[in-house]
Amino acid sequence: MILGYARVSTKDQNIDGQQDALTSVGAERIFADKITGTVRSRPELNRLLEQLRPEDVVVVTKYDRLARSLKELLEIVDMIQARGAGFRSIGEDIDTTTPAGRLVFHVFASIAQFERERIVERTKEGLEAARKRGRIGGRPPALSPAQKVEVRRMRDEEMRPIPEIALLFKVSEKTIRRIA
Repeated sequence: MILGYARVSTKDQNIDGQQDALTSVGAERIFADKITGTVRSRPELNRLLEQLRPEDVVVVTKYDRLARSLKELLEIVDMIQARGAGFRSIGEDIDTTTPAGRLVFHVFASIAQFERERIVERTKEGLEAARKRGRIGGRPPALSPAQKVEVRRMRDEEMRPIPEIALLFKVSEKTIRRIA
């Protein structure tokens, strides 16, 4: 039996394209998660793995739908193969039911991991270079230093409630509490 697995990272994203592609290659059942790939426990993936039988083939549109790291990808494919099933990725044209497919799978997985690590490395280098030039990344503060002083004064001297101060400065109550 061919079993499809589809995943999108957020509830706003549409999974239909993946499901259509999986159906077009013969997937008889499709398991779909709407959850970020960084979350280890994915209910539908777990259900798929539990229901796998020998000779089944798990198909994904691209292998990054299944895992976000080489380690995780290899672990999941090992679980699939331990149950006597195969793995196929449409986008990368990988099919682990053949020796050549297994070789290609490991090569592509290694290259993908290398690319992700290089992106992280370049991002860190860019942030460090920006810091050396005086740029600080991240979101700008919600309130200026003078506004923070005023918030403390209103809270301590005028005894104003935090919700009222937050409304006046058009920020969240959490922002006001953090200043305290």
